[in-house]
Amino acid sequence: MADKPTREDSSRSSALTVARVRGTVARVVWVVCLTLALILAIAAFSFALDANEENGLVQLVRDLADAFDLRAFDLEKPVKEFDDPNSEVKTALFNYGIAAVVYMIVGRFLERLIRP
Repeated sequence: MADKPTREDSSRSSALTVARVRGTVARVVWVVCLTLALILAIAAFSFALDANEENGLVQLVRDLADAFDLRAFDLEKPVKEFDDPNSEVKTALFNYGIAAVVYMIVGRFLERLIRP
């Protein structure tokens, strides 16, 4: 005869399920934050490389970066604005770079907080 599952086996099984779910959610949060940081970095480099603004992909990346720049690092009202030659490039690199780093720090913090 097979052994009947005990209450201890059931609680151990549910604890493992919760741990798996938390691990998966933690990975998803980290990947989302990393993806947003990557979008911001690509947008910053599109300014640095003087990418064609008429290109649909460049426009998409810049629009996404504008949507996810946390409004504190917006290029309209940047944290730091440069005034010398290549000011647009330096402003984009600085502000989008800082926003990307913030996403990575917050993503890692949340991932460690959620993971069991």
